[in-house]
Amino acid sequence: MTETREKILATAEKLIYENGIHATGMDLLVKTSGVARKSIYRYFANKDDVAAAALNARDVRWMQWFRSECEKAHAPKERILSIFDVLKSWFESDGFRGCAFINTAGEVGDAEDPIRQIAKLHKQKLLDYTLELTNQLGVDEPVVLAKQFFVLIEGTITVARVMGDYSALESAREVAEILLKHSAAQ
Repeated sequence: MTETREKILATAEKLIYENGIHATGMDLLVKTSGVARKSIYRYFANKDDVAAAALNARDVRWMQWFRSECEKAHAPKERILSIFDVLKSWFESDGFRGCAFINTAGEVGDAEDPIRQIAKLHKQKLLDYTLELTNQLGVDEPVVLAKQFFVLIEGTITVARVMGDYSALESAREVAEILLKHSAAQ
């Protein structure tokens, strides 16, 4: 990937995360990135293509970060519970504005729109990773447990962003511990 393309994508991602897709026009992208409009169109057909590429790049980077942080815990149960510590560090980071994929999906009405599809794929990857973790526990119903943890994760992210209430992490972690005890008892 060229340096110019990377600069366009990094700028677009930042602007979309801060302002949303609709508020991030080509004029703002040109002004903020310092890349000429003609150069942007050399790499991307239109703003939607820029947005899709930027979100795909964010998906890859965010999932790598999330996985690597969770994997620092060694035991499977600790990895599951570390999810909430990892989320806390994200929530407390500068510029936290919730989930870019939830935010952008909320801006797009058509379920078949490429932006919604990218958001759906990101959420599927998060669910798949959660399933990977629950499979390591050796429980009877890892899929059910993974879906329950996924709902806790997504709910916590939403409450943190919409309500500004990071204590939801503590509640989610308590529920996670109950789910782990219940799944181990079966």
